[in-house]
Amino acid sequence: MKKPKWVVEKEQAKRKAAAQTVWLFGLHAVRDALANPAREKLRLVVTQNAFNKLESDIAAAGIEPELVDPRKFNVPIDPQSVHQGAALEVKPLEWGSVRDVCLGAGEGAPLVVLLDRVTDPHNVGAILRSAEVFGAEAVIATARNSAPETGALAKTASGALERQPYLKVRNLADTITELQQMGFLVFGLDGEAEQTLDGALEGCAGRAVALVCGAEGPGLREKTKETVDALVKIPFARDFGSLNVSNAAAVALYAAAKR
Repeated sequence: MKKPKWVVEKEQAKRKAAAQTVWLFGLHAVRDALANPAREKLRLVVTQNAFNKLESDIAAAGIEPELVDPRKFNVPIDPQSVHQGAALEVKPLEWGSVRDVCLGAGEGAPLVVLLDRVTDPHNVGAILRSAEVFGAEAVIATARNSAPETGALAKTASGALERQPYLKVRNLADTITELQQMGFLVFGLDGEAEQTLDGALEGCAGRAVALVCGAEGPGLREKTKETVDALVKIPFARDFGSLNVSNAAAVALYAAAKR
């Protein structure tokens, strides 16, 4: 009997994910990955100078490094990347389901960030860092039209990629609905909204909150706007413009963390 198309596609996606690897680079990102027992490490390439700085971390991780000449640092990363003489090939992290991760901590009111078509790895890395600083349970993005786990993202996240769950889902609207069924109040950040974020958060003490950030320029998709509980804005003191998505997420996370 011939398998349905969706079954075939799911199996293909699983095989592709199993074969996927990521090259992390930079002393900070590599050190944090080496220290993460949940991270599957495949290959470490370092210069002598980088090895001297990472020696204890390398020993603790139990991985055999490949020492190379700085002029022959041949690993598959952007030649312009500031790798600081260290690159580590790893498997992407497996965090678990949305339900398990977003309700798994059991400490205080959960806080989650969702990203609607935010594709720039530097923005996502900065958001992961802010999410970790302000105690979010996870950052959630779609499997498509999102920033993949890359060395550039990890470097910008400055270690947060190893600590802050970065979940990928098939459909953002369905995930918002799932979070609502789990008890989350879901707010979409929209510069044209009438209600402010602070106003929406009044009376939310003890409630689980999810913040949805859209891509710079297009913002949130219509389906996303229709699905969230409310659209909210960050008020500005002057008529200058708007914050970029990573800065907006940081401000929103700070406001939500105080509730």
